[in-house]
This record gives sequence, C-alpha cells and structure tokens, in this order.
Amino acid sequence: MLARRTSRRLITASVTAAVLALGGCTGSDDDPKSASGSGPSVIAPGKPGEAAETLSAEQAAEQRDDDTPNSADLAYARMMIKHHGQALEMTELVPDRAESGRVKRLAERIAAAQGPEIDTMKAWLKNHGGDAKGDRHDHAAMPGMAGAAQMKELRAAEGKDFDELFLKLMITHHDGAITMAVDALSEGNNIQIGEMADDVIAQQTTEISRMRDMS
Repeated sequence: MLARRTSRRLITASVTAAVLALGGCTGSDDDPKSASGSGPSVIAPGKPGEAAETLSAEQAAEQRDDDTPNSADLAYARMMIKHHGQALEMTELVPDRAESGRVKRLAERIAAAQGPEIDTMKAWLKNHGGDAKGDRHDHAAMPGMAGAAQMKELRAAEGKDFDELFLKLMITHHDGAITMAVDALSEGNNIQIGEMADDVIAQQTTEISRMRDMS
C-alpha cells in the first residue's frame, strides 16, 4: 500500500540516485558536452500511467527542492483536521459506554495519535498561510465520515451494542482517512504533508486489521 507514493518525493529519491550515478561519468575534459558545463541529463520517473521525462541537472534540482504546497496539500490538511475531529468525538464516548477492554484501549490509542496530528496540521496550515477555517468542503461527504443519524445511534448505545457499532463506524472512518491520504500523495506536492499522509496510511491500516479481529 505504501508503494503508491507518487509526486515530488518519488522523483526526489530517483533523481538524487540518477544525479549521483551520472555525475561521476560525465566524460573527459576533451568531451565537448562535459566541457559545456551543462551537467548530466537525468531521467525522472513519471506518475503512474505517465512517461518518464529527461531533465537537466538544474531542472532536476528545482524539482527536488520545490515542495511548495498546492491546493491538494491545503485541502488535505483542512479536511483531515475535521476528519480526525470526528474520530475524537467517537473515542470520547468510549469510557462511559464501551464494555470491551480492548475497545477502550484502542480508543485511547486513536485519541493519543490523532489529537497531536490535529495540532500538527493546524500548525502546518498556519506556517503556510492557511487555517482550518478556510475549509469549504462538505464534511459529511468526506470519505468515511459518520452521518448525524449514525452518531446519534452511537451516543445512545451501551455495552456490547456500543462496541459493535463503534468498531463498524471506526473501520469505515479509517478506510476514508486512507482514501484521503492516498489522494494527497497522488495530487499534493509538499513533503511534510506527504509524510503525514504516509503515517495515516501505515497507522490506520494496522488499526483496521485490529478492529476487524475484534469485530
């Protein structure tokens, strides 16, 4: 699942390797091409379904260094803050309503991870000229979000019924977060957002597996 990494970070690793490999074999002093100072050409892999492209060393360096956030990066941070926020709402219900000790421990881990992630994304937005209030997305339409009726049902449930519904909703919620993270990796440009998306995929894939074992 982590192999789906595209955009700048994939290019960064491949381009860096290519530059190092080609940099030592640019020809002798008698070679007009090497004497020109233009540097080696670099083959940069394209995104899935796209052809690779040949870049000059200077162009490769620009691609490697430019991780300016684009609209996909900003949208991901804003949406994931809201997405994580609902997960925290769900975990807050667990101590008083859950029966299973495993469910309670799972909820504690989710809250311990996603609370700080919200803070990190808010700080990232502030550092890049945005804020969570700039989100104009329909939160209910985000992948995996529980609807109002589902949240009402969860708040009213207790014991084993609560455990079962909590796991069902949280598995769907995690699946949605992974979908959003994959989109961010495909469409975004910022390295830090890519790293956060990678973390979401790894962590929540593991938690989905645990929850399915508990269901």
